[in-house]
Amino acid sequence: MIRFQFVADHRHAHGVKRMCTVLGIQRSSFYAWREGRAARRQRQEADARLVARMQAVHEERDHTYGYRRMSVELARDPRVEGPVNHKKVARLMRENQLVGVHLRKPRITTVKDPGAQVFPDLLERDFSASEAGSRYVGDITYLPYGTEGKNLYLATVIDLYSKRLVGWSIAEHMRTSLVEDALHQALNHRESLSGAIMHTDHGRQYTSSAFQERCLRLGMVQSMGRIGSSADNALAESVNASLKRETLQGAKRWSSAAACRRDVFRWIVRYNTSRRHSALDYRSPLDYETACAPTLGLAA
Repeated sequence: MIRFQFVADHRHAHGVKRMCTVLGIQRSSFYAWREGRAARRQRQEADARLVARMQAVHEERDHTYGYRRMSVELARDPRVEGPVNHKKVARLMRENQLVGVHLRKPRITTVKDPGAQVFPDLLERDFSASEAGSRYVGDITYLPYGTEGKNLYLATVIDLYSKRLVGWSIAEHMRTSLVEDALHQALNHRESLSGAIMHTDHGRQYTSSAFQERCLRLGMVQSMGRIGSSADNALAESVNASLKRETLQGAKRWSSAAACRRDVFRWIVRYNTSRRHSALDYRSPLDYETACAPTLGLAA
């Protein structure tokens, strides 16, 4: 390319034939390169427009999208011209330093009660559901903040049909009321939880008599993975990891409890309403429910 450009720049002074001979290139190759300049310029301009849109999406999504989600976002964006190839997106992201945030090693929050009643695993690592409101997973994760080693704790309830986060609660403690509040919020969004499976780990909150009684009153069937196996509740673990990865973005903690609460609320709203999920054909949970189950209540 550099030699071709040199010939083009000096062709009037030295002649194309002579320079091609000296530089060891074929004249036919030079002329083919020159004829393709207009097409290359058009591709470069198109790439520049695509990169500008990618940079905007990168900011809108808080730097959380890798090339796969970015490719889907661009492919479904009416402002982007023509088809979008994921390899091209990966290359342009790499060339323009557009990098999605990465996973960090999770911290264990499950505290088991050896003498508590446990329940069989009714999911067996199948984190799917044929209809909304039939299967849920729940979990607790810690949220570090400040400089004094303090934590908030987040309890979640996720519908396996749409991967929607239908219930959540955040507090400065890990008492049973934390998970009960998350379940109550799920009830408000789904109106009824009767007959549904509630799958969790063996944490004290989920094996407590208070939580088990709450599930019985709601008509829910409890399910638990094996002790010490995070893979048995992998979807809930994955959501927790994504939340911290995409909000902390490499930082070890939030600056304050207020900042933590604000970021978590903002992320949950975005997760439910606009974050594209690969298991849902890159639709958001609410978009998926709207398309596949329009009769559901769609409160965020």
